[in-house]
Amino acid sequence: MSSDGQSGVSKEVIPESVSLCPLSMADAPEQKQLCIFGTGDLGRSLGQRLLQCGYRVVYGSRRPHGCGPVPPGTQAMSHEAAAQTAALVFICIHRENYDFLETLAPQLKGKVLVDVSNNLRKNLYPEANAEYLQRLIPGAHVVKAFNTLSAWALQNGPSDASRQVYLCGNSAEAKQAVADTATKLGFSVLDRGSLSAARELEEFPLQLFPEWRVPLLLATGLTAFFFLYLVIRDVVYSYVEKEKDVSFRIMVSLANKVFPIVSLIMLSLCYLPGVIAAILQLYRGTKYKRFPDWLDRWMLCRKQMGLVALAFASLHVLYTLIIPIRYYVRFRLSEMTVSQIRENQTSKFDTTMAWRVDSYYSMGVLGFGLYLLLGISSLPSVSNALSWREFSFIQSKLGYLTLFFCTFHTYLYGWNKFLSPSSYKWYTPPAYMFSLVLPSAVLVLRLLLLLPCVDRSLTRIRQGWERTDPEADSKKPLLT
Repeated sequence: MSSDGQSGVSKEVIPESVSLCPLSMADAPEQKQLCIFGTGDLGRSLGQRLLQCGYRVVYGSRRPHGCGPVPPGTQAMSHEAAAQTAALVFICIHRENYDFLETLAPQLKGKVLVDVSNNLRKNLYPEANAEYLQRLIPGAHVVKAFNTLSAWALQNGPSDASRQVYLCGNSAEAKQAVADTATKLGFSVLDRGSLSAARELEEFPLQLFPEWRVPLLLATGLTAFFFLYLVIRDVVYSYVEKEKDVSFRIMVSLANKVFPIVSLIMLSLCYLPGVIAAILQLYRGTKYKRFPDWLDRWMLCRKQMGLVALAFASLHVLYTLIIPIRYYVRFRLSEMTVSQIRENQTSKFDTTMAWRVDSYYSMGVLGFGLYLLLGISSLPSVSNALSWREFSFIQSKLGYLTLFFCTFHTYLYGWNKFLSPSSYKWYTPPAYMFSLVLPSAVLVLRLLLLLPCVDRSLTRIRQGWERTDPEADSKKPLLT
């Protein structure tokens, strides 16, 4: 990709101290010239990054003298003139403006065209933008790349944004040229194959939290169910049976009951698939059979489930902290104090209740502290600094300890209410009882898997042993 055009910038334009590229300009053997069609936000940001990494940049524009500011050290000219100055051209314009490119087919013949465009929604056009561009200019080598990066990511560098650049194209040489450029910009490259994969790449930026969809839908469903359940048990029941209006409890009291319930269930769902996977491996006697698709998808979204659970736990903590300043609580305290003064009575200190309350809060604090540790260690910047053994210790062993503390915290909250008939309004159990079913089952199953005989068999299976014949010697090693 040698340049045959005029130089647009010298090496001294961008100070070396502000370079965002792993290869400084002084280390570059020569400055290659690249062309960018389009002077929008993405085009200008891309040009700035290319300059910082030692390239010369020329812009192609419909209005070379009125296209707005371009990065210092670059120059803007007509599309026809700019296309003749470089062997690699970035097409940073919208697809609806591609038609004029057909008239530039002679100037773009044999050149590498990097299509960075995206659409506003899926299936907007019958074919991918890159495929359409290739059809307009059959003599060029079209490569789909850089469309998953934003202008912000290009300005701030790969250390502050996604490092991944996906590309696809029909020419191996053209893809290599684009991959070399992306690597010099500090990004890692993933080749997705031929240009037929362009539609898939163009749909990447249009996806809205694809890995978060199931956890968020599940959390929303659980929140709606338990909120409605508590409204019926607490608000409607009081109004019908006792003729008391306690609807004000919806805003804080009921919300502060729903959040911990959803949080504990979501945390349990993070560890349940691992238990199911271990049971399947023990049943099959091998680790080489694939898990069902539903279990694979479940295991892949455990991180998102855990973070959603942490968010609900944080809301529970915040709502708990405001309880002492609530009007209803302050009113009840004053009413109780006045009542005791009038009746000349004092409450006797209950040691058992003190132990219960302190243990309840202690388990909650410990559980939430470990909750935060799990969330922090799941951040890429933190997890990348941990070895696999360290990460596994935090997410697995400390994760089950977190589940135990939070479950015990809920049991202490219930205390002896499990046996009180008054707790079963309209013969329905308290909502927190539902939240104890799943974590209790997960903890019991986990304890069973830790039994020496079970753990030994599971460890051997995960090390490669297979039970191919029930009559065979159980100590026979796996032959590969």
